[in-house]
Amino acid sequence: MLQQHMRKKYNIKTMTQIAMLIALSMIGATIKIQGSIAFDSMAAFFAALYIGPLAGGMVGVLGHLLSAATAGFPMTIPMHILVAFQMLVFVYVFGWVYTKAPSWVAILIGTFLNGPVGALLAVPVSLMLGFGGWPLFLMIWMPLTIASFANIVLATVVYKTISRGKR
Repeated sequence: MLQQHMRKKYNIKTMTQIAMLIALSMIGATIKIQGSIAFDSMAAFFAALYIGPLAGGMVGVLGHLLSAATAGFPMTIPMHILVAFQMLVFVYVFGWVYTKAPSWVAILIGTFLNGPVGALLAVPVSLMLGFGGWPLFLMIWMPLTIASFANIVLATVVYKTISRGKR
């Protein structure tokens, strides 16, 4: 599955689109929902649909790391590296599922992965870093799920609107 995306040629136009979407991700990071939860992942989910799942994952990783860096890595570098890796996997899975199933299935899977699953996977790292683990999970899973749903739905609506205009 990953090999087919590795073969895709990334030309100047595609690399420029990826760079613009990373910049859009940083802008989205300034639109906060709660704490550091924001609209930064919308650009990555859009990239997964518009360019491809691997490109979306790259936008997710770089967009998250750059926006976290500009904020001074508020949850420490190891936690943000974990979140960046989660973004790579979750956005890739969302983009892949979108090509194989109805859009609502991809939206639900993407929301579930980026919301409660992402928060749950952060528990062991947050315990090691002294963030409390389970209290952190209980505090962020609901706003993270809502934000994930909003980011993914917005990305899907924008993609479908742009796709309609290309016909």
